[in-house]
Amino acid sequence: MNILLDTHILLWTLTEDPKLSQKAISFINDKSNVIFYSVVSIWETAIKHIKSPDKLSISHHELVNFCKGARFKDLTLDVWHVDALETLRRPDNAPPHHDPFDRILIAQAKSEDMTFLTHDDNLALYNEPCVIVV
Repeated sequence: MNILLDTHILLWTLTEDPKLSQKAISFINDKSNVIFYSVVSIWETAIKHIKSPDKLSISHHELVNFCKGARFKDLTLDVWHVDALETLRRPDNAPPHHDPFDRILIAQAKSEDMTFLTHDDNLALYNEPCVIVV
């Protein structure tokens, strides 16, 4: 299975954060899975680290080095990923979701036929089969 990790899952894996669930660890450690990280996560990390290094101490350089060392595969951002944004829907009564990084990551996973691992319950409201909350 091809798996795209949400940014916080990547960061939790890097820091061995106890918030990383056993289910997520199982997906990541399963040798039959190919683990991907998106350039979108690198971009998000860079923005948040530059803005508040006290809140996010890991730089995007460190994250890239970790991903390469872990032999995760990189996923670039392409036009068809952006096009897939138009296919994402949420129920009218769902709480607002304003994070553009999350939306493009889901669109990437959907258009690349990948499973998207996240810890954010709010993302399950997109009702996309590719989203798995762990």
